[in-house]
Amino acid sequence: MNFDYPAPVLALRARLEEFTARYLLPHNAAWHQAVAQGQFPPPFMADLKALAKSEGLWNLFLPSLRDDEPGTRLSNLAYAPLAELMGRLPWASEVFNCSAPDTGNMELLHRFASPAQNQQWLQPLLQGEIRSAFAMSEPDVASSDPTNLQTRVARQGDHWVINGRKWFTTGAAHPHCKLLIVMCRSGADEAAKHDQHSMLLVPLDTPGVTVLRNIPIMQHHSPEGHCEITFRDVRLPLDHLLGKLGEGFAMAQARLGPGRIHHCMRTIGQCELALSMMCERTLEREAFGKHLSDFANVQEWIAESRLEIDQARLLVLRAAWQLDVGQSTQSRVDVSAIKVVAARLQTRVVNRAIQVFGAMGLSNDTPLAYFWTWGRAMHLLDGPDEVHLRSVARHELAQARQHLGASAAYFTLPEQLLAPPRIR
Repeated sequence: MNFDYPAPVLALRARLEEFTARYLLPHNAAWHQAVAQGQFPPPFMADLKALAKSEGLWNLFLPSLRDDEPGTRLSNLAYAPLAELMGRLPWASEVFNCSAPDTGNMELLHRFASPAQNQQWLQPLLQGEIRSAFAMSEPDVASSDPTNLQTRVARQGDHWVINGRKWFTTGAAHPHCKLLIVMCRSGADEAAKHDQHSMLLVPLDTPGVTVLRNIPIMQHHSPEGHCEITFRDVRLPLDHLLGKLGEGFAMAQARLGPGRIHHCMRTIGQCELALSMMCERTLEREAFGKHLSDFANVQEWIAESRLEIDQARLLVLRAAWQLDVGQSTQSRVDVSAIKVVAARLQTRVVNRAIQVFGAMGLSNDTPLAYFWTWGRAMHLLDGPDEVHLRSVARHELAQARQHLGASAAYFTLPEQLLAPPRIR
């Protein structure tokens, strides 16, 4: 087994790392200052995006791009080390047109959009001219079970009409957000539960669409927004249906696989940065007459963090490879597994780093508080841990049912001890 990245991927990672060091990190303080002053996106963002695009560091995430579409057509496996690098600087992804939820929305449109929808929405997204959001979760039901969703769409003559309420719709507060992909209940209640939902393409400026508020996450206020949105008699032409009626649930599952794995890739990068910062801090900081790096418990934190990061990375890479081979039961199980592992990893590793930094780790002077907040959110976003653990457990139990009794030979019950050995 060869665990090295191919030479072209290493070269691309080196270019991305150099671009980040040369152009993004020098702008990091200015980015935070501009956002604090209400300038979002910051005035230099457009220039950075144009520069990244001109250097071929653009749309790194979508393997199925056509030759006439801008991007690199990297596999999920090849994208992983690049996503790690982007994850270290949370605003970096937008520079390379690799931001969530745009990545998942572009994949949806690439797979299911009509030619007219492709031209109107996908092409501007691929060019980085607009942003988008995905409206799925709702405040009035347990959205961890997507079949609960209540926002409804009904056909009235030559229009679709949407009524409902969504929240934690990431990206809807971005000034360049022009499109919402909205998951709606479209079928009769007696229909099969996975055939009752559809997706609609809703321009954000459609009458009846109201962005009520940008919801802070653990007291962190994202400039892009995690928004609550109401839909009151929102009327759309019939050609705003994405895909086929009743196939929204299956389309959402197709979208969430790559989206989830991208989050996990970025998590690995953030945890690597947290570990690096923690190590440097322990070598510089003294307490009770010696450096923090000399304390046994701190050394254990560092070692445990290294082991956990490397374990998680290997699992993420296997899941990425599984998606590249083709979505299957095993790939879905692997994606569920890494979703849980990555969230646990981030909260553990970043928590140790915060502890080493002390009070400074709680402030905005380092990225650690934000990293921890995002790690805690990952235990819920794109499905709570419990749902993904159930998926893994169901797969294991299904495997066991197919091989019942396979472990019986390992028992040493009295009747087995008395029976003569049987050679097969």
